[in-house]
Amino acid sequence: MWIMANHSSLVSEFIFVGFSKLPQWRMLLFALVLSMYTVSLAGNTVITSVIKLNPVLHTPMYFFLTNLSLLEICYTTAIVPKMLVSLVSGNGQISLWGCATQMYFFTLFGITECCLLAAMAYDRYVAICKPLHYSVIMNWGVCAQLSVASWSVGVMVGLGQTNYVFSLTYCGPNKINHFFCDIPPLLTLACGDTSMNVIAVYMVALLFITAPFLLILTSYIYIISSILRMPSAEGRHKAFSTCSSHLIVVSLFYGSGIITYLRPKSSYSAESDKLLALFYTVVTSMLNPVIYSLRNKEVKVALSRTMGKKLCFRRHHCSLLFSSGLNIIT
Repeated sequence: MWIMANHSSLVSEFIFVGFSKLPQWRMLLFALVLSMYTVSLAGNTVITSVIKLNPVLHTPMYFFLTNLSLLEICYTTAIVPKMLVSLVSGNGQISLWGCATQMYFFTLFGITECCLLAAMAYDRYVAICKPLHYSVIMNWGVCAQLSVASWSVGVMVGLGQTNYVFSLTYCGPNKINHFFCDIPPLLTLACGDTSMNVIAVYMVALLFITAPFLLILTSYIYIISSILRMPSAEGRHKAFSTCSSHLIVVSLFYGSGIITYLRPKSSYSAESDKLLALFYTVVTSMLNPVIYSLRNKEVKVALSRTMGKKLCFRRHHCSLLFSSGLNIIT
């Protein structure tokens, strides 16, 4: 593996503290997280399948939404299964290599989502502010480039941060006051000076969390300005409905992320960080497909059409079986 090639540490494994201060709620929390994780997997899989099966949804906006849904599946899967095992067994052990791998994928998917949400905002900006040039500007080559760039940035930042954090020496204690291997709680366990690592975390947060957020904010300033200049109320409502789902998702994801990684160290609280992390790793992933399906007319129509086709196929199949059975009997 690329990380920790020449690394020596007195600690060979870590132990997640998780929600051990609330042992009486452990099984309830397990059931709650499992339910949300199941809904997240099912919802994002349905969104991806519906878009793939309906040619009318083969547009740049839904291309990015497919990427987002696949990303959400990967993002939660990097964290939740290990958390569920720890909740059931009460054993929060994870090896040094396992912790590094989890941190890498969590960082990769998190940074990729930040960049992808910015790409989606740009798509909405072009669609509403430059509608006549939309098909030229947002051609499939540009969409592919934005998607590849988002994933590439995630890969590079994930590699850099994971290498940087695990180049430190961990000599004990080995209890991580969290339910997954996130950077801030791990830095508190490292031996020696971690000030440069803390600066690196802030730099990454500014470049790859705050900067995309500012791009999204700028896009929506132009979008809202264009919508307000539209002459008809129906046109304004239709234009805003195409980007309202994305705006809600951005607010949920970025709100919790900025509070977690950019707030002053003096206001740091491990317990509040766990709750925020639970929100942006599980809750938002569960809500995203719900938001996009309930607030998007095209997705609702495509979903009902897909379900209708499946129902008709099943009825036709059952009818054929029934007819075959009658022919055999007679």
